[in-house]
Amino acid sequence: MRLGGKVAIVTGGGSGFGEGIARRFAEEGCKVVVNDINDDGGKRVVKEIKAAGGEAAYIRGDVSKDADWAAMMKFSLDTYGDLDIVINNAGTTHRNQPVLDVTEKDFDRVYAVNVKSLYHCARNVVPHFRKKGAGVFVTIASTAGVRPRPGLVWYNGSKAAAIVASRAMAVELAPDKIRVNVVNPVAGDTPLLAEFMGEDTPEMRKKFVSTIPLGRFSQPRDIANACLYLASDEADFITGACIEVDGGRCV
Repeated sequence: MRLGGKVAIVTGGGSGFGEGIARRFAEEGCKVVVNDINDDGGKRVVKEIKAAGGEAAYIRGDVSKDADWAAMMKFSLDTYGDLDIVINNAGTTHRNQPVLDVTEKDFDRVYAVNVKSLYHCARNVVPHFRKKGAGVFVTIASTAGVRPRPGLVWYNGSKAAAIVASRAMAVELAPDKIRVNVVNPVAGDTPLLAEFMGEDTPEMRKKFVSTIPLGRFSQPRDIANACLYLASDEADFITGACIEVDGGRCV
């Protein structure tokens, strides 16, 4: 198995891309710490992974809070004795709307979840990775950070910041044998899709899909397979990379 013996934290693992990543990792022998703020979703994913023969455990936590990251780190060590991989998947957006209509509260929430979470993650996890002499981070950013869409200005900016911060970390942490890579999904058929589009109608879906050359939204398994490669030993010479899983949108 490609992740046999590994332990991973997957943030936002109770639905959408995070759920897909957690399931795929468990299929490949990884012990998965599923994190979310949605207890029902997180517990459901863990129950279903276990029913399929995998290993997983759930911990509630807000990725924008340092204390919650400390708790996740401790939970991983207490439950599985180690941590090898962190998938920074949890994210949020403001609704698709004119730039001046986004409230300060929504702006702060987007940057706290999409950007500040990486800061708290690094502070709590990097010392462990340095001590063991290896570790993998994968940031789930977005094509919005590479090819922005109108109506999502501050979300676009948060994902661009996440990309640059992750690539800068990759350079700084490379001497410690810690790899940091980025996966950029195009809009996915997930719970956040309506927020990205502004309204979930057949016409709006058609409009968004028309911008994707391969002609469909991304699916959780698409993102999970990219993360699986980057988290595995097959990618042990890859750091600072951004993989667009976008059906050709950024070409």
